[in-house]
Amino acid sequence: MDVDEYVQGLPEQSRAVIEELRRRARRAIPDGIEAIGYQMPVVKVAGRTVTHFAAWKTHIAIYPVPETDPELAAALEPYRAAKGTLRFSLAKPIPYDLIERVFAAQAART
Repeated sequence: MDVDEYVQGLPEQSRAVIEELRRRARRAIPDGIEAIGYQMPVVKVAGRTVTHFAAWKTHIAIYPVPETDPELAAALEPYRAAKGTLRFSLAKPIPYDLIERVFAAQAART
């Protein structure tokens, strides 16, 4: 399976969100290459995984959570679901700009 096949298998609402995340990831990680890892989309740079993201029944998740500046860490706090997971409910507006900042922070660490 590739990322396009993953996206095509999603319900319409999730598909639209994941497509926007892909667009944001390409902008934040311009050297990134999409792949599938652990049955979800990943973005890699020079063979190293920068980020994973996945659509679940009621939410979108991003892995891992980067260590970052205090301002971004505070903004992410409401979305922390576990030590290495950010969870964004599909029932609420998705904070795409915040997620793009996460992608950029993850890329800066690789």
